[in-house]
Amino acid sequence: MDKSLQGKIALVTGADGGLGTHVTQALLDSGATVIGVSRTAQPSSSDTPSFAALSADLSSAETAKSTVDGIVARFGRIDILAHLVGGFAGGKTIAETDAMTFQRMLDLNLNSAFYVLRAVIPLMRRAGTGRIVAIGSRAAEDPGPGVGAYSASKAALVSLLRTVAAENKDLAITANLILPGTMDTPANRQAMPGADTSKWVQPASVASLIVWLANDAGKDVNGAVIPVYGRGL
Repeated sequence: MDKSLQGKIALVTGADGGLGTHVTQALLDSGATVIGVSRTAQPSSSDTPSFAALSADLSSAETAKSTVDGIVARFGRIDILAHLVGGFAGGKTIAETDAMTFQRMLDLNLNSAFYVLRAVIPLMRRAGTGRIVAIGSRAAEDPGPGVGAYSASKAALVSLLRTVAAENKDLAITANLILPGTMDTPANRQAMPGADTSKWVQPASVASLIVWLANDAGKDVNGAVIPVYGRGL
């Protein structure tokens, strides 16, 4: 069994989502200790010694900082950040989109990443190493009608992660972004009951890519924006 991440401490945000459960398990299978954070996480939800669940709303700057500080106080460091937090809103043109919806997309898809990155990067810089992987969306580079707020927030996330990569390339810290097409999650199946799911991206495939980017095999990949479109290309 692959234990390439043995001894590493991984923070997974959005850990109990349709993708998050796969990423958490893939990291655990690779030997990492995983701290899974989400708004609905139950601290007692797992009896696995190498997994801890924390409940936090990372769209708050103060909560993101205190959550990261608490993890470091308990585990000593954060070697890997897999930022999966995100949300979707669509169905309206830009002219029809209300300000609250637009702000909600920024909070979920951009601001949460900024707050977590701002808390984690100084830790990694002091350690001289770290792996950061975030999940964006195909819509970031291929926007369509009716999803303007969502697409804009995901496009901004691309710029944010590329900047993080450039600002930390002097050390052994990498920052990369994965842009999946529609993923085969329970939430997407419920939202699109008539869709052809055979072309959807499997969450396990994205989870495997995150693990690869997090270990030594992916050390030379930095600032990459990686499309994962599957058969939906």
